[in-house]
Amino acid sequence: MSKTCSIPIIARAKQHSERTAIISEEGIFTYSTLDETSQRVAAGILEGKSDLEEERVAFLTGRGFGYVAAQWGIWRAGGIAVPLCEIYPEPELEYVICDCGASIIITDHKYRDRIRPIGKRYNVKVLQINELMGCQKREGPSVAEERRAMIIYTSGTTGRPKGVVTTHKNIEAQIRTLIKAWEWNQSDFILNVLPLHHVHGIINILSCALWVGAKCEILPRFDPVDVWERFIRNDYTLFMAVPTVYSKLVKVWDNSHPSKQKAMAEGCKSFRLMVSGSAALPVSVFQKWKEISGHELLERYGMTEIGMALSNPLRGKRIPGTVGYPLPGVDVRLVSENGGPVMDGEPGEIQVRGPCVFLEYWNRPTETREAWKDGWFCTGDIAVKENGRYRILGRKSTDIIKTGGYKVSALEIEEVYRQHPLVRDCAVVGIEDPEWGERICIGIVLERGQGVTLEEVRDWGKQRLAPYKVPTKMITLDDLPRNAMGKVTKKKLAQLFIEQ
Repeated sequence: MSKTCSIPIIARAKQHSERTAIISEEGIFTYSTLDETSQRVAAGILEGKSDLEEERVAFLTGRGFGYVAAQWGIWRAGGIAVPLCEIYPEPELEYVICDCGASIIITDHKYRDRIRPIGKRYNVKVLQINELMGCQKREGPSVAEERRAMIIYTSGTTGRPKGVVTTHKNIEAQIRTLIKAWEWNQSDFILNVLPLHHVHGIINILSCALWVGAKCEILPRFDPVDVWERFIRNDYTLFMAVPTVYSKLVKVWDNSHPSKQKAMAEGCKSFRLMVSGSAALPVSVFQKWKEISGHELLERYGMTEIGMALSNPLRGKRIPGTVGYPLPGVDVRLVSENGGPVMDGEPGEIQVRGPCVFLEYWNRPTETREAWKDGWFCTGDIAVKENGRYRILGRKSTDIIKTGGYKVSALEIEEVYRQHPLVRDCAVVGIEDPEWGERICIGIVLERGQGVTLEEVRDWGKQRLAPYKVPTKMITLDDLPRNAMGKVTKKKLAQLFIEQ
């Protein structure tokens, strides 16, 4: 592999050399180890080729050093990294692998038995990360910043996940704006409990830490009791999570002995910043967390297509329920339904432009073209601006549900449940919930003379959907509420759940 890597985040690893980069179940790893290992992985992926030239390489590994080595190795080989969700059932893994046209899948012993059948079925090469780590290093390609670097899949209003393509230049811009705004430095130590197939975990935490030479501990899974124990034992400086995580930490606090609560509060003193995002943070959780930890959670706004766009200030007043101001290098505006500007206090759609904004939706030229207007990306989120601060009101479409930090398509869930042999029709809505942001609720019209329980519906869904997409509440109806045009009136359906 070449002595000088052309990918900025990887090239910077040599500056940090023997500093600790990653702590995980596999052990403690320095930047020099990560640099060298990712060179070996790249050589193994290339298998004699000089450059992957943007071949898509999907990867599903345990949360830890192997994940980072795989990601960096794909980049060094000139490929596009496609992280897979570890809790996806087989049909959803298949969808992503086939939609992106992956030529290679990297996995490990933990997920090998789930991945190999898919690779065999679709003639996709499956490589083991541990074997790749043992390959002989050799020179690799020079990778330009304009090259496609990553495809992250997210649910859109069309009902099927879309691949959001970012270039190396996009990723660098997303990282740099957060480092500047939140004053990242090499003395930082962050705990990562978030999924590594979303921007929040990949960019905001992992990539920012590795850019500045900080230390990142990656947990194999989120356990609120374990997280509190780590807060007590370690001197973390940063923590970033979704509202659901903070709600679960609060529950553990509430059920703890006063002496334990004192140790928990003491453990929070080493932090300089705690961030909440990916869903609206209930004011009650903001206030309770401040009582517990002494920290005012910093709320921000972003999405897969843009990274982060808005943030409350690191130094300055944070107002619960708001997401602050545009981040450095990001232009934000609110636009009315007619496409014109809006006055302060009036709702408008958030539109964003800047180097952080993604390149395209993979293989969806029409949807890509429709996502922009006059050079601005149309987010589909509605907000108001009050004294310069932005407050998010919700989605333009009622078919996007934010639950536990995930954006979920109601249309996708409906399409799956319509395949149930006892379901004649169904509709899905999100109902406000203090812990999850929104709960996924389903109204079902059954075939005549049939009956089904919520648990049966959930068990059936778990075989076909990611766990966070499975409804947690259900009502059966003779028919779905509809308007004069025959369309389901989701506001009326939501009201039925509220009344229930």
